[in-house]
Amino acid sequence: MTLQPRCEDVETAEGVALTVTGVAQVKIMTEKELLAVACEQFLGKNVQDIKNVVLQTLEGHLRSILGTLTVEQIYQDRDQFAKLVREVAAPDVGRMGIEILSFTIKDVYDKVDYLSSLGKTQTAVVQRDADIGVAEAERDAGIREAECKKEMLDVKFMADTKIADSKRAFELQKSAFSEEVNIKTAEAQLAYELQGAREQQKIRQEEIEIEVVQRKKQIAVEAQEILRVDKELIATVRRPAEAEAHRIQQIAEGEKVKQVLLAQAEAEKIRKIGEAEAAVIEAMGKAEAERMKLKAEAYQKYGDAAKMALVLETLPQIAAKIAAPLTKVDEIVVLSGDNSKVTSEVNRLLAELPASVHALTGVDLSKIPLIKKATGAQV
Repeated sequence: MTLQPRCEDVETAEGVALTVTGVAQVKIMTEKELLAVACEQFLGKNVQDIKNVVLQTLEGHLRSILGTLTVEQIYQDRDQFAKLVREVAAPDVGRMGIEILSFTIKDVYDKVDYLSSLGKTQTAVVQRDADIGVAEAERDAGIREAECKKEMLDVKFMADTKIADSKRAFELQKSAFSEEVNIKTAEAQLAYELQGAREQQKIRQEEIEIEVVQRKKQIAVEAQEILRVDKELIATVRRPAEAEAHRIQQIAEGEKVKQVLLAQAEAEKIRKIGEAEAAVIEAMGKAEAERMKLKAEAYQKYGDAAKMALVLETLPQIAAKIAAPLTKVDEIVVLSGDNSKVTSEVNRLLAELPASVHALTGVDLSKIPLIKKATGAQV
């Protein structure tokens, strides 16, 4: 806590009324016993109440000490005065569990200008001593000024000489430094360019590595996209296609089974029809065989006359089969300039007819009287 004890118009040992203001820093002690004492003294009070109690205690000790000192002791040795107040007040506030950390005198003044009078006397003494000191100083200054001018000229000559030498050495050193600086600058520039090239190379290498990483990521993304598209195609195309193919396969298998069943039914139908037709053909064959047998027996019974009758019945059919291709011909043109030759060709064909019939049937038409006579007469 910060406190400002103030004592107004307190008479000193000489009877001069002074007003003194101080500044004190205090705190609650933390030792167990002293803290218990502070609790006993201030329990239930707020900070302002604690400040008022401590402030009144400090002001009381400040008043008592002011009455034992002179104005000069208070004004000229404030630190000793503050130390005395702190030492006197510390035991009393300590019994309340309060510790004084610091105490200083902030201001001291009076209403009768006592302090101002002391200041004026001191000021006059100081002014007198100052004037004497100024005169002596001016005298000594004149003497010293002359000596200094002489020394200054000597020093100036020596200084000019040294300046010239220093300037020459400076110029030489400057040239050497300039040469060294130029060399170092060139080396630094070359090193800078080399370092810049290395840094550019590192940057390019890092850029290439970044490009490689980006390309790898792009490839990975493309691979993922391929997998996604593949899965999408599987889901949207392949699976429906497989389902459609399965459906078509099932339909085809059903159609196949249907066709097989139809074919089996048709085959059964054909087999039944074939069996029926075979039975009919067999019956007709048997009937024809029986008829042929009867005809053969009749032919056998009647002999050559029956065979001849059979051949004669068959000749029109043979002639019809031979002449069948000619039915599709509109006209026949025989190229020959001799009418007798055409007639001879017709006669030759008719003469060869019995031999052809004999070769086909085994019946010799030339032995039949009617045919023999007709052939010999070339009818």
